[in-house]
Amino acid sequence: MKNLIQPAAPGSVDSVLVQRRALASHEFLDGHAQSEAFPDTDEIPGLRRLIRESWQRSAKLRANPDNPEAPLAIAADELEEYRRQHPLAAIMPVIQKLLIRPSHDCGLLVAVGDEVGRLLWVEGDTGVRSRAEGMMFVPGADWSEAAVGTSAPGTALALGRGIQISGAEHYKRSVHPWSCTAVPFQDPDSGALLGVVDITGTEAAVAPHTLSLVEATVAAAQAQLRVERLQLAAAQERVKARRRHPGSGAASGAAREGSLYRNSLQLLGRDQALLSIEGRSVVLSARHSEILALLSTHPDGLSADELSVLLYPGDGSTITLRAEMVRLRKVLQQLNPAAVPESRPYRLALELLPDSSQVLTCLQRGAHRIALEIYRGAVLPRSEAPGVVELRNRVSALLREAVLTDGSAESLLKYAELPEAADDVDVRRAALKLLPPRSPKRAAVVADLERLETELSA
Repeated sequence: MKNLIQPAAPGSVDSVLVQRRALASHEFLDGHAQSEAFPDTDEIPGLRRLIRESWQRSAKLRANPDNPEAPLAIAADELEEYRRQHPLAAIMPVIQKLLIRPSHDCGLLVAVGDEVGRLLWVEGDTGVRSRAEGMMFVPGADWSEAAVGTSAPGTALALGRGIQISGAEHYKRSVHPWSCTAVPFQDPDSGALLGVVDITGTEAAVAPHTLSLVEATVAAAQAQLRVERLQLAAAQERVKARRRHPGSGAASGAAREGSLYRNSLQLLGRDQALLSIEGRSVVLSARHSEILALLSTHPDGLSADELSVLLYPGDGSTITLRAEMVRLRKVLQQLNPAAVPESRPYRLALELLPDSSQVLTCLQRGAHRIALEIYRGAVLPRSEAPGVVELRNRVSALLREAVLTDGSAESLLKYAELPEAADDVDVRRAALKLLPPRSPKRAAVVADLERLETELSA
């Protein structure tokens, strides 16, 4: 770890030339401050392409480059419980050993944030932590692109890959004295985005080897999370064995505080939802899928009349609904008693994260690439429940709008592969405009457009 304090190499992102160009780009933007339209990314001189695109997203999200502090998103009295229950709590010992302990004398900070860019832990050099408080680089603060503009934690989440951002490449001017490297953390089993690991400091934070170090640490932490889950599953099996055979002497195993899993409901591209709670999963019936989809998007609960209106086309019957809820409770009781919904109003008893909500959150934060990765198709595509149809249309429309507005040629072509985009002429035309003239992908797009236009004219 000693090599972490080596200065960045001349060819790294912290070079003097990169900083001069970034500062010149800020001056260029100041000249456009009175314009309602943000200049096209190609018009911003001197920046790396991914930084230019991040600045444009930051401007569209109305991040303020002159606000010196990041906003506080999680209050101190809520933070400890949120951290304790978050799946990333299980990997903090690995982060401590590989990054945090060696960073105390290196002038560096190590931060771990959640999947929407809120910092949960910020550890490292005491003096550096005190200085970082001036820009609110503290636990509970929001460092997404929507909140602070271009920064390693927020931009790594927006791009879905590791990134290094140096000095004046940051959108916010108060962050110019700092440099940072960040890598997203994905669930080792499902691939879902769980958070981000970041190193922040001076030029040492963007030394060439630092990105590899953080990537290796994330890989080690993912392996550890998988091991802990296997151990938890084994302990649960021992508990069941002991209950079945009280005299067998089978060890019960210590239950881990908090959760190693994010309780989830997978609705996208599926006619029957997959419900996962504490590592156990069940495929629900079509009707039960609709009920949980609606309850998960109404955390304050729904009365029987309200749920019936959202669930049944035409005139819904509360008597039919109550009978269906009895059957759903039996299914959930077998999976996990804590998952059984409350009644009067009907409400989920535990937090459940639908993949559709993940897509909407990513779109709200300007991270359309991650949203596109999560999106596997329409929400319960065959459902005719009015509330599900409304949710399906909203998610689909917002994703299409985001890809058309901000998407690269690669994002547009990926979106075009979705069933709902099979006949989307606008998406293919937009991709064609962005593809380089000699791209081998152009021929397929042109052929696709000719076919669709022929079909439309016929």
